[in-house]
Amino acid sequence: MILAHGAGAPMDSLFMELLAEALAGQGIESVRFEFPYMAKRREDGRKRPPDRQPALLAAFEEQVSLAREELGSQVPLLVGGKSMGGRMATLLAAGKFRDIDGVACYGYPFHPPGKLDRWRTDHLDKVAVPLLVLQGTRDPFGKPDELKAQGQIPGLTRLCWLDGGNHDFQPLARQPEQQSDLIAQAAQLTRQFVEDAVL
Repeated sequence: MILAHGAGAPMDSLFMELLAEALAGQGIESVRFEFPYMAKRREDGRKRPPDRQPALLAAFEEQVSLAREELGSQVPLLVGGKSMGGRMATLLAAGKFRDIDGVACYGYPFHPPGKLDRWRTDHLDKVAVPLLVLQGTRDPFGKPDELKAQGQIPGLTRLCWLDGGNHDFQPLARQPEQQSDLIAQAAQLTRQFVEDAVL
């Protein structure tokens, strides 16, 4: 799986480290990369807003092409990511780019927090491969009741809820689980999805 980071944190954030580790534990090897604006931030330490969508997609596409070159066409290749990275993965899979076998999103930004008039789901019905979304039940970018009100979202193959998790899969303080436990659950559900829908 090629994993993309979210808008505000780099590819080696704690979330991304824990996720890559948990996926590896489920037999899913992952490669992480940084979008151009985040790579520049790493060079000079200055925070920048994300690049525009065409630049983000071009960077993602390049990573997929490199992976395909290395792996050949027989190895199943998924794209995915955290929040914005996951959204870019769905846009890549909804476009003309067809060299991927599945998409997994960890905390999909269904809408900006508090802005239920701005859903980011119109393109999902064009995703030509199986699509998995793993979402915390407390995620302000899309909560269970909000998704339920939308009804069936075309193109979304499987939606799994992580109980008590926020946008970073951080559970409530009173829960026995920690963030790493919810991320481990997400990795397990990803493995199940790959076996059921991709392989």
